[in-house]
Amino acid sequence: MDQSDLESVKNEKLAYLTTIGRKTGRAHSVELWFASDDGKLYLSHEGSFTDWMRNLSKNAQVCVRIGKLNFGAEAAIVKAGSSLAGKRSLYEKYYGPASEATINDWFELSTIIELTPSNKSLLI
Repeated sequence: MDQSDLESVKNEKLAYLTTIGRKTGRAHSVELWFASDDGKLYLSHEGSFTDWMRNLSKNAQVCVRIGKLNFGAEAAIVKAGSSLAGKRSLYEKYYGPASEATINDWFELSTIIELTPSNKSLLI
């Protein structure tokens, strides 16, 4: 898995994230918007933590499918106020160019999740 793999799917609209249930141990998949920047993927969610977010907080190893590309990744919840690159990538992919102030305002109530692809193949 390298940056060229991510480049090949950057125009896809959706990613499918699979986490391991923190209580059940079963796979839990969700469909999300995503963007890539500098070899990492970014996701966001506005509002309360969801099951998939709680799951990756307990077990950061996740599986991702974008188009025909499947890979393992390590997920991290980004601290509030950081990752302008991730926010900018997400905003501009779906809405177009904007100022830093507009982007920060848009994501004010959101949690940003950063995925670092790994060469490990995870079986979920």
